[in-house]
Amino acid sequence: MSVAGHVSRERLWERHMLLARHGATPADGVNRQALSAEEIAARRELIEWSQPLRLAPSTDAVGNFFLRMEGRDKEAAPVLTGSHLDSQPTGGKFDGVYGVLAALEAVQAMRDSGHTPRRPIEIVAWMNEEGSRFAPGMMGSAAFAGAAPLAGMLPVRDANGVSVEQGLAQLKAAFPSLPERELGRPVAAYVEAHIEQGPVLEKESFSVGVVTGIQGKRTYRVAVAGEEAHAGTSQRRDRKDALLAATAMIQALARALHDEQDIVKFTVGRLDVKPNAPSVVAGQAVFSVDLRHPDEVTLRALGDRVPEICRANAGRCAVKLEELVTAWPLEFPASMRDEIRRAATRLGLRTMDLPSAAGHDARYLHYVCPSGMIFVPCKDGISHNEAESATPEDLYDGARVLAETLVALADR
Repeated sequence: MSVAGHVSRERLWERHMLLARHGATPADGVNRQALSAEEIAARRELIEWSQPLRLAPSTDAVGNFFLRMEGRDKEAAPVLTGSHLDSQPTGGKFDGVYGVLAALEAVQAMRDSGHTPRRPIEIVAWMNEEGSRFAPGMMGSAAFAGAAPLAGMLPVRDANGVSVEQGLAQLKAAFPSLPERELGRPVAAYVEAHIEQGPVLEKESFSVGVVTGIQGKRTYRVAVAGEEAHAGTSQRRDRKDALLAATAMIQALARALHDEQDIVKFTVGRLDVKPNAPSVVAGQAVFSVDLRHPDEVTLRALGDRVPEICRANAGRCAVKLEELVTAWPLEFPASMRDEIRRAATRLGLRTMDLPSAAGHDARYLHYVCPSGMIFVPCKDGISHNEAESATPEDLYDGARVLAETLVALADR
């Protein structure tokens, strides 16, 4: 029996349901923020599951979490596989966590089959992929890849004023004996399994997607400074209304970035207003801009228009823009896509090539080592939503393909 033949559909599904208890919401979703007590509890459960498999847990300075399966050649660079455990505030049971649990299932299948790979295999849960608690997202993989300095992340604070540095201290206190490894090191290859977060695979009746690459993304923080005033006594001509200025900017951006083909993706997902009182003219408004496109030239041109559009619609207010993330479109190596496709073919599974419209940690690993992604369908393409769902069979098929891919990569 091949390694994939030892993958357990039932165990994989049960572990998803068990981890979903950590941060469970009343609407049957998950709210498991980065470096939170809920995420710490999920990591603790993973360690418990890994102990019978003789996996060595460790972390690094940015809080990435690793479970290492030793290979026959202990000095060889490892193959990394995984995703993330953190979620959106109203997230689902499968986004990110599927990649971690599919990796654990693949490693368990190797143990059960008696196969020890030549290279070590490390399961990884990257810190703060979602960016819902600390912005921007993908901090853990960015720091690991050397794309962003840890020093710049530590002062970042969440909505309650808790910094990344404080969150990391709480994480370390929860696991005082966990070894801390160097931040970033040689990696032979990286494979990330993930739900598609879109409707294509389900509509086309494919259980496995071979991800060709990731579309580009530019994100901004726009801070509008006005002046607080009495809602009943201040004159309109004298007001510096930060909220009205912000909404004017948002509407202008929406008009300017609109395209009939719906290729441009423009989102304002956050708007914070101060003092946020019914009878006070807003003195400050801060909003986010998330802009995505698969073509680099187009993304550059559209993103460069964001500052000028905001300034043109600021009225009597001042506006300050900060570009948080600049991530150009990328294409995964053909060799990695071929390896995933061959694994699926050996298992009798049809595959579909498709790009990822969402960002993933594989974006940063792409610049460190040969990287690839495996997609499985999610119901109606719904994600970042408590209604997010996937079938046990699709999760099982993706985990089997992951297992065979890891064997091939680790035995090179």
